Amino acid sequence: MQKVPTVPFIATLVVALAGVVNAQTPSGQGPNTGSLTFTGGLDVPTVYVFRGILQEVEPKVTLWPSGDLGIALKSGDGALRSVGVNLGVWESLQTGSSGTNGPSRHAHYEEDFYSTLTLGFGGGVSVATTFMALSSPNQVWNTIKEMQVKVSKAGRFKPYGFLATELTADGQADGGARTGTYVELGVGPSFSLGGARTLAIPAKLGLSVSDYYELNGVDHRFGFFDVGALATWPLGVPNRFGVWNLHGGADVMVLGDSTEADRKSTRLNSSHV
Repeated sequence: MQKVPTVPFIATLVVALAGVVNAQTPSGQGPNTGSLTFTGGLDVPTVYVFRGILQEVEPKVTLWPSGDLGIALKSGDGALRSVGVNLGVWESLQTGSSGTNGPSRHAHYEEDFYSTLTLGFGGGVSVATTFMALSSPNQVWNTIKEMQVKVSKAGRFKPYGFLATELTADGQADGGARTGTYVELGVGPSFSLGGARTLAIPAKLGLSVSDYYELNGVDHRFGFFDVGALATWPLGVPNRFGVWNLHGGADVMVLGDSTEADRKSTRLNSSHV
């Protein structure tokens, strides 16, 4: 049995490479800040934790490749400043106990598809509505389908609120008996380190609105609290190849009763863990 610390927290470290590429001008001399934007990235975390729920008991190498296509439909003045659509995919490839060293013997642990409609208003306020399907190609857990809404505000502290509602009873993050609703409140203040280098101090609180963090049939309101530091360094890539950066950070996470019990469990086939 894996030994666990007595204090209910998880520390994580992520190092990543990310790039943003816009549609090119006809001359090919630089990026065109037009209607199409492709964002790609590769994250390398020490451990995968999804909304406070530990995804792997014995992690080894985990890779998170991702890609997003952004389409700007409107930009201007007025009450509604912008309209945009994003289509994307996010993957988790793992060699630990939920991947190649687990029962499935396959690394492809998770594959998420999403489509998002974002409305931008005055004062830096935006409202994004998303449909997301979270699946497990190596069949460790059942597919989760969610409707999500995120309200955020640009500015120094970047506050946001996020709500996700599970749509199917046989696909749940906590593996419980009832579909759940999750809410997350967070901030992401950032500070300049000189030039284009920045340091962000994100913090977020994950809560169950109803039946999201179930434990022995009882819903627990508090899921987790996460605070971290994220440093970003721009890379000197020519403009015609887009904007690239390297970022790395660490998080400390305090868990609630349900997520802490889940962390100690080795039941990898009963839920999204």
